[in-house]
Amino acid sequence: MRNNNIPEFSIEKLLDGDSQYVIPSYQRNYAWGEEQITQLIQDIIDYIPKGSQLPINYYIGTLVVYEREQNNTIVYETIDGQQRLTTLSILTSVIRNKHNYELDWFKKLNLAFDSRKNSTETLKAVFEDHFENHKEYNTGIKEAYELADNILTKRLDEEKVPINAFAKFLYENVKIIRVPVPHDTNLNHYFEIMNSRGEQLEKHEVLKAELLSVLNLIKDEYEKLKCNNLFHLIWEACSNMERYVQYGFNTNQRNIIFGHNDWNQFQHRNFDDLKSKIDSHLNFSLESDAPLTIDEIIAGKTFKSEQRETDESPDRFTSVINFQNFLLHVLRIQDKEDIPLDDKKLVDEFKKKLKLLKEDEEKISFVKDYAFSLLKSKFLFDRNIIKREFIGGTDKWSLKRLKWYKDNKVSYVNTFSLENNEQALDENRTLLMLLAMFHISAPTMVYKYWLNASMYYLFYQDEIIGSEYIKYLEKTVKSFVFKRFLAKDSKDYYPMIFKPETLKIPDWDTDIDEDKLTFGKITNNLLFNYIDYLLWKKLAHNDAKIKNYDFSARSSVEHYYPQTPMEGFPKMDDLGILNCFGNLCLISHSKNSRLSNFSPSNKKEFYLKNIDSIKQYVMMDDSIKEWNEKAITQHNSDMIDLLKSELK
Repeated sequence: MRNNNIPEFSIEKLLDGDSQYVIPSYQRNYAWGEEQITQLIQDIIDYIPKGSQLPINYYIGTLVVYEREQNNTIVYETIDGQQRLTTLSILTSVIRNKHNYELDWFKKLNLAFDSRKNSTETLKAVFEDHFENHKEYNTGIKEAYELADNILTKRLDEEKVPINAFAKFLYENVKIIRVPVPHDTNLNHYFEIMNSRGEQLEKHEVLKAELLSVLNLIKDEYEKLKCNNLFHLIWEACSNMERYVQYGFNTNQRNIIFGHNDWNQFQHRNFDDLKSKIDSHLNFSLESDAPLTIDEIIAGKTFKSEQRETDESPDRFTSVINFQNFLLHVLRIQDKEDIPLDDKKLVDEFKKKLKLLKEDEEKISFVKDYAFSLLKSKFLFDRNIIKREFIGGTDKWSLKRLKWYKDNKVSYVNTFSLENNEQALDENRTLLMLLAMFHISAPTMVYKYWLNASMYYLFYQDEIIGSEYIKYLEKTVKSFVFKRFLAKDSKDYYPMIFKPETLKIPDWDTDIDEDKLTFGKITNNLLFNYIDYLLWKKLAHNDAKIKNYDFSARSSVEHYYPQTPMEGFPKMDDLGILNCFGNLCLISHSKNSRLSNFSPSNKKEFYLKNIDSIKQYVMMDDSIKEWNEKAITQHNSDMIDLLKSELK
C-alpha cells in the first residue's frame, strides 16, 4: 500500500498555484529536448483509456523538495525532478495557449529559478505566450515550448486523440509523489548523493530473472546448468547495445558461434544446436557450479567460464535503441504478433506470453527460442542497422561489420563494401541514408516501427543482399508515407510490416488526402525526410553538397516565406499558398527560432553555409530569382509530382 504520509498530487494540483516551487542555483540548467518531451507526451497518450476502459492513475515519478521560508511564505526547493516539473509547466502553457483549452486553475506560474532571472523571465514569456524581440531568453526553455507544441500536435493527430481527452487525463489521472526532506538536511551533500546513487533495478534485469526461473523448471540438473549458463552468456553479450555482440564471448566461443577465423557468420538452427556446439567451451561442472540465485544473476555473476576479451574501442559507437526496447522488437519478430513496442510493458508482455503456455516444456521451449532469437537479432542489428560512430574527434552515421585478421585482430569495415566495387560502396551509402532518414524521424526509444520492419526483414532472410535490403526499406517508407501519413484511411503499422499483402497499393486521386501536406496537418517528419532522400537520389550525382548531405536531428517546420515578415517586407495574404508543402521545409529549432521572420533572401544567405534540408536547398536555387507565390506554387507542384512518381 502507498504511504499515506507522502502526499501525491494530480498535475492540476501540482501547478494550480497553491504551492510555490523554486529551482535552486546548484541545479543544472533546463536540458530536456525533443526525445524526452516526445517520450513524456507519448507516455501520457499510452495511458489514456481506450473505448469503454476506465481511467487508471499514471504515476510520473517523484518530486524531492525541501521546505524553506521566503518572504514569509513557504516555498519548495526542488532537489530532484526539476526537468519534469519545468516541462509540465511548459506543456500546460502549450495546451492553454496553442490549443485554446480552458484551464481556469492555471492563472499564474508557481515555478521560478534561484539566481537565474533569464530562466524565470523565459518561463514567464512561455506562460504569457509573448516573447519580446529585444530580450535574450533561455534558449532551452524557449525551444522546449516550440517543441512541445509541435510534438503534441503531431502525436495527437497520429494517435487520433482529442486535446480534451489528453488534457483531462493529464490533469486528473497523472500523479506525482512529492517527497520532503528533513529540515536539518545538508542540501548540497544530499544533491550530490541523489546524483551519484545507484540505479534502480531495470526492467530487463527483472525480465532476465523471470526467464531464468523458467529454465529452472528443467528436471535434469546438468542440462539445467548448461541451459542457464548459455542463456546468461547470450543475455550478457546482447545487453550492451553500444558493443558488437562478438565481444561478449571469448575467442574460442566466437569461432564456434560466428565462424572460425571469420566472426561474421551465424549458421545455427536453434538454442539446443548452439548449446551442443559450444558445450565444451562453457567450462563448468555440476560439482563446482551450483545454480545461481536470482540476486547473483541480476548482479551479473556468471558460471565459471573462460575470460572474455574486451572491445578495444568500447566508446566508439552509440546505438539507436536501448536494450529493453530491443527485447520487445525481438519478441514481436519471433512471434509475429502485434506486441506493443513500449518498454513500460516489457515484463507484462512476457508474463502474458508465458501464462498462455500451460505445460512446463512449452515454457522452456519458448525461453530457449527467445534466447536464440535474441542472439541472432543482435548479430543482425550490429551489421545492418546504423550506429553513431565517434572517431577522429568527429561523429557520423556508420553501417559497419567486424573484419577478422590474422592473430585474431579485428577492424570495422562497411557492411556492404567490396574491394574495387563501386556499386557496393554506393549500396552502403544509400542504406546509411535510408536508415538515418527513418531514425531521425522517430528519435525516441519506443515505437520504432521502422526498426521493427528492418529487423523483421533481416531475421527471415537466408542471405542479406544490399540491393534487396534497399528495395525493402524503400518499399517500407512508401508504405508508411502513403498508407498512413497521407492516406484518407490511415493503416496501422502491424499489417504494413507483417501482412503487407492484405493492403492494396493506394491511388493518389482516390486514397491520398493532399490536405495532409499542409502546415499543421503534417503528422510525421518522415514525410519531409523522405522527400530529402528522394531529392538526394535524384540530384546527388550533379551536386557535391547534396551528395555529401547527412541527415541530422531536425524537428521544426519552417515557412520559407515567413508567416510574419519583418518590417518592410510584404505579408502573403493567400494562406493556401503560404501554408502549402511548397513553402515548407524541416530545419533545426535553433535556426527557426532565430530566422523565422527573415525574408527568403536573408535566410538564403545564412542557410547555404550548411544544408539542413535538401528540399530547402532546392528552394534556394539560383534559378529562382524571387521566392514568391509563383515560385511556391511551382515547387509545390514539383514535390507532389515527385511523390506521385514514387507511388506509381
